[in-house]
Amino acid sequence: MEKINNEHFGQFLSELRKEKKLTQKQLAEKLYISDKAVSKWERGLSLPDISLLIPLSKIFDVTITELLSGKRIEPNTQLTVMEVESLMNRTVVLSKEEKEEQNKAKRNRKFLFSFCILFIILEMTLMISLGYTLVSLFENLFTVELLMLIFGFYFTFFTKETLPVYYDENKINFYYDGFFRMNIPGIRFNNSNWKHILKATHTSIMFIFILFPLVYLGISYISPMLWGKFQLFLTLGSVFSMFLPIYIVGKKYE
Repeated sequence: MEKINNEHFGQFLSELRKEKKLTQKQLAEKLYISDKAVSKWERGLSLPDISLLIPLSKIFDVTITELLSGKRIEPNTQLTVMEVESLMNRTVVLSKEEKEEQNKAKRNRKFLFSFCILFIILEMTLMISLGYTLVSLFENLFTVELLMLIFGFYFTFFTKETLPVYYDENKINFYYDGFFRMNIPGIRFNNSNWKHILKATHTSIMFIFILFPLVYLGISYISPMLWGKFQLFLTLGSVFSMFLPIYIVGKKYE
């Protein structure tokens, strides 16, 4: 199967961008991605997601065929069957590379989740060795840790890497997948920001998962009365803080 020549694609993209008098940052803003991604494309280090081919073709007033070919094609040029098949093969390869990137992201989430589980076990062992009882751990940590475990498990193993097309075509501020529903007012979920939302959500969940027991240990060890006074506030604050990164990256890459 023929692959896209990364260097030819990057050089062609750079020429098109300069013709439009756009900086890498300006192009990135139009695509709701980082300028680092554009830089990698132009240097031949990576290729854009297949979902970005249409937006790129519209920005530069070229066809997807020209993008995949890495050169301009004269109007009314007739492509042979072999040339059409070659372009189709390149599209498949592009889609395959995108899939491999998604699989890599999912493997990273699984590794992080497993690491967090082991770290939580070490935290609990430490607290028990310091004289904390299982009953006290249950009463003070159960709510936050159980929610982070459930959310972490879902976002690690079951969440979809891409959204259906209708998310890109409509202004939808909720994500629905069977029993799971996430509604964030002010955020439009689409495939431009979804992978960033997945990463930010999973990272914040794991961070809270690990940090909350340490906060409990630190405060309660110094002053049990102080922990009792602020327990509800810290518990609710920890749960709701997981939504802040979702809002931030959702708006940034929307």
